[in-house]
Amino acid sequence: MGQKKWLILLVFMCLFTFSCARELRVKRHHSPQVYNHTLATILVEYASAVYMSDLTELFTWTCSRCDGLTKGFEIIELVVDVQHCLQGFLGVAKDLNAIVIAFRGTQEHSIQNWIEDLFWKQLDINYPGMSDAMVHHGFYSAYHNTTIRPAIINAVERAKDFYGDLNIMVTGHSMGGAMAAFCGLDLTVNLGIQNVQVMTFGQPRIGNAAFASYYTQLVPNTFRVTNDHDIVPHLPPYYSYFPQKTYHHFPREVWLYHIGLGSLIYEVEKICDGSGEDPSCSRSVTGNSVSDHLVYFGVRMGCNEWTPCRIVMDPRVAEYGKTDLKGNFILSRPPAASILKLRTDSDAAGNHF
Repeated sequence: MGQKKWLILLVFMCLFTFSCARELRVKRHHSPQVYNHTLATILVEYASAVYMSDLTELFTWTCSRCDGLTKGFEIIELVVDVQHCLQGFLGVAKDLNAIVIAFRGTQEHSIQNWIEDLFWKQLDINYPGMSDAMVHHGFYSAYHNTTIRPAIINAVERAKDFYGDLNIMVTGHSMGGAMAAFCGLDLTVNLGIQNVQVMTFGQPRIGNAAFASYYTQLVPNTFRVTNDHDIVPHLPPYYSYFPQKTYHHFPREVWLYHIGLGSLIYEVEKICDGSGEDPSCSRSVTGNSVSDHLVYFGVRMGCNEWTPCRIVMDPRVAEYGKTDLKGNFILSRPPAASILKLRTDSDAAGNHF
């Protein structure tokens, strides 16, 4: 009788272990959205431009990255949270007939320490109003608990009042991608805006499977572009044996990878499944490359040079700006307003903060 009890207990433990070890599936309540390659190549340029530290060139859209597919973009709000080394902008892209919001990621020279730190990050805050949904406190706070959110929300309302009900496209690279995701969710949940699209590049995981399910339901028009062996989309680590507690990507991933045919190398875009953790996409390779993190679609991501949260700005742009007591800076102008022609060459007088 004792042996029978032990056998029953053993079988029960095996079934319990198998059940707990299964990967959770993200619930989907919408038909899959269609990935647009051309749009991705445009938004990646916005995600790159937001890294520029010269606020004069960025605010007047004359920087070296403010050309090409983003030419003619009209910035309405540019915010720099010096206290937390964060930066974002909002404006109108008339060729897209959309409001574009972009957030800056981690600077290249500090990215190694940031990556090492992400290996140990735990789910440490409940997302408001979502049962069992937990997220990364640092990523959540970077958007919600800094000067970034009030400035962006204010600019969204001004842009929509002037231009009407435009689509909103939110983008960012690396940590900027995490902020973009929280922004897209915020606009949908708290402002009731339905026409929000999010596209990120090299984004880390930001929440658990419960959060991913809620996010998928509320912001279905979302794509996370990952590049080859980029290390950041693998962080914080995903542990399939702890599906309830581990970080979990939301869908839909688009994985860029390379194949060689003789002397030719081609970049392939794979549209991944709706799980958020497709084992045949970026999870199929070792995420061990920082260099793959810093280039997407041939566009350089990150700053041109090491600037420890420094602002470069022509004094004459000050009429568009305001600074709070902590040194955080916002440049703002009315939609469609003309802007003073400013010098952007090396002879122009400038302030460095």
